[in-house]
Amino acid sequence: MLPEYMVEESEPEAGQFVFSYHILIRNTGNVPAQLMRRHWLITDGNGDVDEVRGDGVVGEQPMLVPDEEFHYSSFCVLPTPVGLMQGSYQMVAGDGTAFEAEIPPFRLVVPGSLN
Repeated sequence: MLPEYMVEESEPEAGQFVFSYHILIRNTGNVPAQLMRRHWLITDGNGDVDEVRGDGVVGEQPMLVPDEEFHYSSFCVLPTPVGLMQGSYQMVAGDGTAFEAEIPPFRLVVPGSLN
């Protein structure tokens, strides 16, 4: 994950901090797998949590053969200059087995907000 603070899109005086993030998904298994759903937990600097669930990512449900990669970018808006995102992708392997691919936590931080 490569989060980036979007200065031009943000309005700090209105409590609107916009962050983009760039995701790389790689199939490290031995069979094809399809990303079916996403689940995000987005925590702002006040400890408030927004839960996001939906089909696929950026309007797609990519099918990845072994060693194939899928890249995408998206964004989120926080009311604070610091936050945290984590979650999972719900996947289905080519043999029909469903599994979760965990997304480790990553920070969303306006530069200069933390020492």
